[in-house]
Amino acid sequence: MTLAHSTSTGFATLADATAPVRVVLVGAGAMGRHWLNVLSASADVDLVGLVDLDQELAHKAASDAGLASVVVGANVTDVAHAAGAQAIVDVTVPVAHHAVNTEALFGGLPVLCEKPIAPTVSQALSLVAAAEASGQLLMTSQSRRYYNTLAAFKDRLGLLGDVGIVTTEFFKAPHFGGFREQMAQPLLVDMAIHAFDAARYLLDADPVSVRCDSYNPSWSWFDGDAAAVADFEFAGGIRYTFNGSWVSGGLETSWNGFWRVSGSAGSATWDGETAPKVGLVGQPDDGGAASANGSASDHVEPTAAEEIAGALAEFVHALRTGTVPSGDVHSNILSLAMVEAAVRSAASGERVLIDAVLENAYAQARADESREDVLAVLESWGSAAAGLGR
Repeated sequence: MTLAHSTSTGFATLADATAPVRVVLVGAGAMGRHWLNVLSASADVDLVGLVDLDQELAHKAASDAGLASVVVGANVTDVAHAAGAQAIVDVTVPVAHHAVNTEALFGGLPVLCEKPIAPTVSQALSLVAAAEASGQLLMTSQSRRYYNTLAAFKDRLGLLGDVGIVTTEFFKAPHFGGFREQMAQPLLVDMAIHAFDAARYLLDADPVSVRCDSYNPSWSWFDGDAAAVADFEFAGGIRYTFNGSWVSGGLETSWNGFWRVSGSAGSATWDGETAPKVGLVGQPDDGGAASANGSASDHVEPTAAEEIAGALAEFVHALRTGTVPSGDVHSNILSLAMVEAAVRSAASGERVLIDAVLENAYAQARADESREDVLAVLESWGSAAAGLGR
């Protein structure tokens, strides 16, 4: 295994910044197969190992992908050593993320992990401390940050003056079957984190509080609440409202939702797929898309990798350069905290403070921590806010 060396960024980088990164994929289910295709197609990585408790499933996935030479096994550490791995991509179920990520980090391996980084904020804080104690990068693949049209939308917001209102409408009607349809809060827990994270990306601001109401329409095929309205306050008094449903067939939005941002100088919209549109105060509202220099454009050039390929590209860039990625666990935990706060608000009917969620989780993380080195890092922070650099 090629060892990395430490940098001033707080995590280790690769000694050779030019060679493909040797990666082990953990998880061979449906999402794992999707990752197999992306990893196999990337010139930045060599897929050298595949881990899954279901060995028959793992061998079949590798065979179907034409990867006869990869090391296949049931243990992360064993496969990583046998394959000479330099990094892990964790695509296991969320309840396994804490164990898999911790094992990899203390095995000297940086991790790119599917969202959510952990099922709870307290477990996520434990992972933040584990990343610090091990000196390795832990990054969440928040894949819906990586769209060229979303980046263009963020760019257009500079035309709007003081931004004060952001809304997302999300209306889909998927029939998943399985665990999602038995969850208590399927929309908030399994899907809304994408929109919440995108709002943080667009605003470059932290959430302060939320009031959320969730419900289940009479025709819903979900056991739990498949619809919700969440009203967040962000730093600076910006209000962000998410209005969503997983049981709204007909005239469905994209999987990214439909977005509108309003500021003192105008408004911008994004349909989740195509180029954003801008209407400025005092200018003709022709429905066109304005660029940052004011010229009209209805096309966005695909200049960067998108979805999970975009997350992978940022992960590799971070390991090669020491640049802290946008999905670094220290930052991404706030997106998970937005979800947990929304769920608490829906249950209580009260507005919930994000800082209160973080500090309660911090106390729980210290109480639950079994590793002395991780506990020492947690206790050194003094508060969740300090540990996350807030």
